[in-house]
Amino acid sequence: MTTHPDLLRLATAGSVDDGKSTLVGRLLYDTKSVLADQVDAVTRASVDRGLATPDLSLLVDGLRAEREQGITIDVAYRYFATPKRSFVLADTPGHVQYTRNTVSGASTAQLVVLLVDARKGVVSQTRRHAAVLALLGVPRLVLAVNKIDLVEDPATVFADICAEFGALVRALGWSDEAVQAIPVSALHGDNVATASTDTPYYDGPTLIEHLETVPVDAEPTEVGFRFPVQYVIRPRTAEFPDYRGYAGQVAAGSVAPGDEVVVLPSGTRTTVASVDTADGPLPQAQSGRSVTLVLADDVDVSRGDVLVSVADAPQPVSEFDATVCWLAEKPLRPGARLLLKHGTKTTQAIVGALEERFDEQELTAAPSPDSLELNEIGRISVRVAEPIAADHYGVSRRTGSFLLIDPADGNTLGAGLVGNALAAVEIGETVPA
Repeated sequence: MTTHPDLLRLATAGSVDDGKSTLVGRLLYDTKSVLADQVDAVTRASVDRGLATPDLSLLVDGLRAEREQGITIDVAYRYFATPKRSFVLADTPGHVQYTRNTVSGASTAQLVVLLVDARKGVVSQTRRHAAVLALLGVPRLVLAVNKIDLVEDPATVFADICAEFGALVRALGWSDEAVQAIPVSALHGDNVATASTDTPYYDGPTLIEHLETVPVDAEPTEVGFRFPVQYVIRPRTAEFPDYRGYAGQVAAGSVAPGDEVVVLPSGTRTTVASVDTADGPLPQAQSGRSVTLVLADDVDVSRGDVLVSVADAPQPVSEFDATVCWLAEKPLRPGARLLLKHGTKTTQAIVGALEERFDEQELTAAPSPDSLELNEIGRISVRVAEPIAADHYGVSRRTGSFLLIDPADGNTLGAGLVGNALAAVEIGETVPA
């Protein structure tokens, strides 16, 4: 994921009916990122529903099931821009059944806008989302206290919600500087694009002003070059009779011709001869760039192998501890035989002990649980059939994450982080399982 100062990847999260889709629609509308005929269609649909003003959530909830139920059930990616910055936004579901979609949408986000209904305050789903975002390593948060116009004493309500939420996120590892709280009304546009005269108790930036000016943190990584091989290119044509290239995306660091690399898990050393693209060779490729690497030596490299820098090559592991967010209705139990996908490599895996189950509501941990249920977070041990070149998630989000997959139908069952991600959370006294 290449980091550009004029591009921000963000996501929305929150409980059902907190107004996420309306807020996203407001962002699209106020930044003039929707066509006139789309606005006309939304206006007509709103009139048919008996509404006096356009329902901007219809700009986002495009699925028929979502429109009928009035909820978002899938991750909707939206693109908009202002004169100062471009944005890629993932609008994620709020229902507890779709927490897995929130994990997917926020996994690459540099900032998440977490909505809270001013009438309800911080609820259990707010705490659940905050815990998931902390484990995913999202560097920055915006607390958008929505529907602030519907409470009798907005100043007191806003202050109380900020105090409760501040205590929560500090326990989860965020600093005060990484969190910005803004009172908004997505329906009327208060403090979204323009400052509201109805919130004299708030003198901070509007949501768009904050999104335009917040520092774009680099991809959290403390490792060198990492390149999971996706495909081996052998054209076997008269023009390229001996060409052998290894295609993939640079997951971390950078690579240039002449760099010495190690092929993992075999441990073979070689040198990069060229960095090719469809537009010609590059002098260097940074993280996030999809390229084809040509190596100086004829070595055995296949899909699933990882090319890494010599200086900090990780030791391939067959057994490791991990933190997992369980995303399936069927519970995870010790001894489960699954598939593990790390980068471009898929291998058989056995789940060993369930070490802890994390309670995101109370910030406590229960040792040795019998199982992990849907949306529960826990620490487990994993053994894989083939070694993987994994880094700790704390030093590389891209090479420290993996998926657990059902070998029967290919469905994703869990999202995992290599290492004990719970160590960054201020976990209180443990409780029995």
